[in-house]
Amino acid sequence: MQIPKFSNIPHSFHAELKRRISAYFDLAGKSPTGNTSLFIKALILISVFIFVYIHLVFFTPPAVVAVLESVLLGCLVAAIGFNVMHDGAHGSFSKYKWVNSIAAFSLNILGGNSFMWNMKHNVIHHAYTNVDGIDDDIDIQPWMRMSETQKKYKLHKYQHLYFWFFYSLLYIFWVFMLDYQKYFKSKVGAMPLKKMKISDHLVFWGFKLFHAFLFVGLPIYRLGLIEWIIGFLIVSCVAGFVLSL
Repeated sequence: MQIPKFSNIPHSFHAELKRRISAYFDLAGKSPTGNTSLFIKALILISVFIFVYIHLVFFTPPAVVAVLESVLLGCLVAAIGFNVMHDGAHGSFSKYKWVNSIAAFSLNILGGNSFMWNMKHNVIHHAYTNVDGIDDDIDIQPWMRMSETQKKYKLHKYQHLYFWFFYSLLYIFWVFMLDYQKYFKSKVGAMPLKKMKISDHLVFWGFKLFHAFLFVGLPIYRLGLIEWIIGFLIVSCVAGFVLSL
């Protein structure tokens, strides 16, 4: 598929919107990047995430408590993604670039990959938002039709009833399939992947292994296979559903 090209219009809606946003922050005397409240929120989210993980894996709570904590852990994965990683990747978490880099890097610990995310989200999604064949955020074919340019099937009449199932699978597919697909194909949708440096390859494989140890190997060793499967599915499906919304 041919990549769409856009004209460079100096007085576009986007340019005017950015000008007004900048003027708002100047007038209000506020920083366009994160403040103390944001940092406290991030610290709370990360601290609770660590506490819940440790309690689940090392203290083996009763089944009902374990299920509730698994739901909470899934919500925290999504919350850290939205409130820490996403803001860092966009350079808005802090006025310091190195702090933004650390915030964005949190995605690697959660199972994703910050290099792939930057290409998929910052470069492609924000430039080609909802463009079929380019923005793979809307590619759930053939199960769901997310664009009028996508082929229509009879089952799409009922996608408002079953969408939750596919939304719930987002995190699992993202971590265990889609990142690898992008890596080996060197493409995100129809867009060629930017050349990866040696450090990018090391981070990709190193943190995929680290995530597998933290969320697969260690919990299986501590809790057992069946307990891990139940807990991991709850965490992953809750995270996937919340992220999809």
